[in-house]
Amino acid sequence: MLPKSLTEAIEALGKLPGVGPRTAERYAYYLFRSNPEICNEISNALLNLHSGVKTCPKTFALINGTDEVSSLYTDPARDKQTILVVEEPLDIYAIEQTNEFHGTYHVLGGAISPIDGITPDQLHIKELILRIKNDNAKEIIIATNPSVEGESTALLLQKTLIEKYPELKVTRLARGLPLGVDLSYADQITLSAALENRTSI
Repeated sequence: MLPKSLTEAIEALGKLPGVGPRTAERYAYYLFRSNPEICNEISNALLNLHSGVKTCPKTFALINGTDEVSSLYTDPARDKQTILVVEEPLDIYAIEQTNEFHGTYHVLGGAISPIDGITPDQLHIKELILRIKNDNAKEIIIATNPSVEGESTALLLQKTLIEKYPELKVTRLARGLPLGVDLSYADQITLSAALENRTSI
């Protein structure tokens, strides 16, 4: 019933998370009716996405395709002996918005989830252990999401790190974050309070 190009656009947009058939139709029709320059901007941005973004080999944060290591790691003003561990790269942005943390980051690349087939060996835990040694880390702040998967991951990290480095200080963000909310969606005030009131595990 619809022109082929419009149908293809609807199907492509429908592959995005949280976008159902009706929403995909609205997005596609909006783009069709809009200035063609908007479509060009979006298509160019998407074409450059994979070539323009890569993962930092030290922190596993997202960096520019031309960078070697994350500036949040190489910045001399950053305390390499304090490492904040998050599940996903976008969680770093949420923490940075608070302007309360001046250490470095480590991205696990997810959380333990047997249902989704994510096991501990698939996370960047071994790399974290190596960083603790190489950077002579004194404190690890676990900032996994307040979910079942996040809690399981935090407990495993706690056990693993304390066994490997008994003198290491392992803390967790304070219980200011609502259950079931991803870190990247939390507001700055909640994140600031949670970071400031972190407690030992």
